[in-house]
Amino acid sequence: MFVHLRLHTEFSVIDSTCRIDEVVKAAAKDRQPALAITDLSNLFGALKLYKEARGKGVKPLLGAEIVLEGLGGDLLATSRMVLLVQNKQGYLNISELIARAYTQNVQITGGKQMAVVKLAWLKELNEGLIALSGAQAGPVGQALVQGDVVRAHDVALQMAGIFTHRFYLELQRAGRPDDEPQVLAAVQ
Repeated sequence: MFVHLRLHTEFSVIDSTCRIDEVVKAAAKDRQPALAITDLSNLFGALKLYKEARGKGVKPLLGAEIVLEGLGGDLLATSRMVLLVQNKQGYLNISELIARAYTQNVQITGGKQMAVVKLAWLKELNEGLIALSGAQAGPVGQALVQGDVVRAHDVALQMAGIFTHRFYLELQRAGRPDDEPQVLAAVQ
C-alpha cells in the first residue's frame, strides 16, 4: 500500500503544476487509501482536497511544507520539513505557524521571499502535528549531505523531543547525486 505524504499542487505555484482533482483521481485509480498535499507554506488547497478525495473514497491528509530556522547550531540557517495534521488542534496549530511566518518572519532565502517558521514557534505549537524530516532539504538531511553525522543525530533527537512519537525521517531517491549517500547515512 502506497500513500503520498509529500505533494505540491497548483497551490505551490512555482514548484508544481499538479492539479488536485487529477492527483485524487490517480490515487483513487491506484487504490491508494489516502493522499496528502503539502504545499509550500500554505493550506490553500485543503478544502479542495477534502471535497475531491472524500468524493472518490480517498482519505484526505492535510499538511504543508514549511521553511524552518534555528536548528543545527546556526540560529539563522533555514531548512525545510513537512508537517501533517493529525486532528483539529493540529490544523489550528499549522494555520497559526504559517500565519506567524507570513506576518512576522518573511526572509529572502535562495533569492526568494519566504515565510519562515521559528523553532520557538514550532516548540510551542506542535500539538496535533506529525513532522517529516524534510529529506535532503531538511535539517537532518542537510547535515548528512555535509557529512556531519553528529549534528544530524543531534538535530534528529531535538526534533524527536519536540514531536514525541510523531517525528519521522524521510528517505528519498529522486535521481539527485546526493540521494544515495544521504539515504545510507540516514539508515545507520
